[in-house]
Amino acid sequence: MHRIEKSLVLFSVTDMSDIVPSFFVYGEPDRPLEIGFLHVETVMARANLHSGQVRAHKHDRMMQVTFWTSGSGFYFIEDQRLDFLAPAVSFVPSGVVHGFNVDPLVSDAIVVSIADSLLPSIAGQTTLPTDRPVMVTGQGAEALWQRLGSTMRLILEEYAEERGQADKIIPPLTAAALTQIGRLASDAPMLAQSPQRLLSTELRRLIDRHFRENWPVERYVSSLGTTPHLLAKAAHMAFGRGVKDMIAERRLIEAKRLLLFTIRPLEDIAYEVGLKDAAYFSRFFRTRTGMPPSEWRRQNIVDADRRE
Repeated sequence: MHRIEKSLVLFSVTDMSDIVPSFFVYGEPDRPLEIGFLHVETVMARANLHSGQVRAHKHDRMMQVTFWTSGSGFYFIEDQRLDFLAPAVSFVPSGVVHGFNVDPLVSDAIVVSIADSLLPSIAGQTTLPTDRPVMVTGQGAEALWQRLGSTMRLILEEYAEERGQADKIIPPLTAAALTQIGRLASDAPMLAQSPQRLLSTELRRLIDRHFRENWPVERYVSSLGTTPHLLAKAAHMAFGRGVKDMIAERRLIEAKRLLLFTIRPLEDIAYEVGLKDAAYFSRFFRTRTGMPPSEWRRQNIVDADRRE
């Protein structure tokens, strides 16, 4: 296989994402992710599940960085295919269809998976946009590839050592890795995203900005200049759920952050996430987590203390 010169590809969305499975990590059923969730492993740690052929799938609630340390093959994201020879790296936000085909005897990669709830803090520490998929491959900029390789291996080592501080160390290291990916890709052309992918990306941006303001779905439709049908289709295609569910999940993520990382009372948290009072907030939270917010706070603070 010939090597494709250094290139950056931004991928578009096709209707095949309506039928592909959504996983937690590859081969495991999708499930809600707790605040601060992260996972690091090598591709071939799951070779018994895929033998080097990972079928089209997506992750509705987390992004992934995949750094190919050895081997070759082809990687596809949405409707684009890119042949590669290591080193190569991809960044895939949540909701993006992807997969690959490699020789399992000679190929391997480090995969960092991080919940969307951590993306706002990571995005503030990196120059690479975190709402668009990218893939970089090529021989050039050897020093930059070495630096990225060192960062990714350090992430893998920190996760494997299980010292209880991975949630503090790995996110800033991931932000550094994303910036390094951006540097590798800085002089490469970008391809346009499909209208559906752009719509879903803009929807998530608007929800991040306005979920506290209790915008009705109709206002998101109007602000994006689309129709209820097209917006619902884009949301399900990219994230596996409707617009109302996306708003509720974003509100829940913010509530969990405030419960875990502040000592603010429930009344303040309810106001901060756009709910009218503590009683309504408690019902909202319990419906989605199975426990009242005060109990969730107590259990998760205790668990965090045990990990220290």
